[in-house]
Amino acid sequence: MEIQVFYDGGKKVSALLDGFTVHTDQPVKAGGDASAPTPFYLFLASLGTCAGFYVKEFCDQRSIPTDKIHLNMDYEYDPLNNMIAKFIIHIHVPQDFPAQYDNALIKTASLCAVKRHLNADIENEITVVRS
Repeated sequence: MEIQVFYDGGKKVSALLDGFTVHTDQPVKAGGDASAPTPFYLFLASLGTCAGFYVKEFCDQRSIPTDKIHLNMDYEYDPLNNMIAKFIIHIHVPQDFPAQYDNALIKTASLCAVKRHLNADIENEITVVRS
């Protein structure tokens, strides 16, 4: 698949892929208008939504409702390398989520195609959190 990248003025950069346009911008402090997420934030969102998709598929295959399930993602930053050192994903499930699936749910989220394309030096931490 080809991705076309074009400029929309200022610090805005957009991509056309598979019939969709993805818009990005930079924060005001970096000279942008803050009218769209930065490319880096889209990268982070792609990792979180990819893991979320895998969790949803896992639940759908077992007829487990997902209306009370959500993921939170954070990361630890290594200032020496100026890179993310660790991604942390918490899968929040309701109290009645079958505990027997906790480890399988973590493994399933780890199969995310975006995560599998990351540098092997970046750790990933995925947990299940009941809320």
